[in-house]
Amino acid sequence: MSAIDCLVNVHFGEREQPAWMAKTRDDYFKGPKSMFEPADMSALLDEMDANGVTKAVLMDNLATPSVTARKFVQARPDRFVLAMGGLNLLRPVPALRDLSAVVKDLPVVYAVVGPSFWGDGQYPPSDAVYYPLYAKCAELDLPLCINTGIPGPPIPGEVQNPIHLDRVCVRFPELRLCMIHGADPWWDVAIRMLIKYRNLRLMTSAWSPKRLPESLLHFMRTRGADKIIFASDWPVLRMNRVVPEALGLDLPPEVMDKYLYHNAHEFFFGDHEEH
Repeated sequence: MSAIDCLVNVHFGEREQPAWMAKTRDDYFKGPKSMFEPADMSALLDEMDANGVTKAVLMDNLATPSVTARKFVQARPDRFVLAMGGLNLLRPVPALRDLSAVVKDLPVVYAVVGPSFWGDGQYPPSDAVYYPLYAKCAELDLPLCINTGIPGPPIPGEVQNPIHLDRVCVRFPELRLCMIHGADPWWDVAIRMLIKYRNLRLMTSAWSPKRLPESLLHFMRTRGADKIIFASDWPVLRMNRVVPEALGLDLPPEVMDKYLYHNAHEFFFGDHEEH
């Protein structure tokens, strides 16, 4: 069964990571020292091939572009595309000009912002500071991914409660919006939102599939077959781990196929004339 990995980090090894990232690796993720080593394209492709991953979305950054991500995309455009973060929402006009330009020039399939990771975690997604980004993404028909759930690093997490997206979905119904990194401990809120809003999705990046709550799996088996998207957050979680775990979930084959491949293909790569 084919898969698309919708969130892969190849930039960690480009520069020394801050102390809080190293602490998060060691204390929260219990990850190996190799997590922050430079990424090797051949090894990554081998891991993708071994797990049926046909395409990977590599994280990039407007403020500090990832040399590695862009090199991988240039070398293998059939296997790699980009997600673009690093937007300065306090200076939206130049940031959104840059976003428009990079979307025109590079294969960017979504923009991304983590509310806990900028502005000292003081701006929930319902704050008007995000509105220029929402309008621009809707204008470009570019999906926007927003971190939800309490983050692993020791930074404020309340701004990532998915309830903050309720007002956003009402005011920007044209916006294709995806919650990423799960929604713990607010899974039920996220599920209720997914039922309520047509253009909202949830990505299970940074979550071991075997740790996903039964409420989410039940939603996938029933009303939510089209709503949940697979991702690893490689190398935080390796494809060698999360793809077999995903295949081991109690999901019907057609739901598994949507989770691993078709939901991502439709939402990030498909035709979106109707919203």
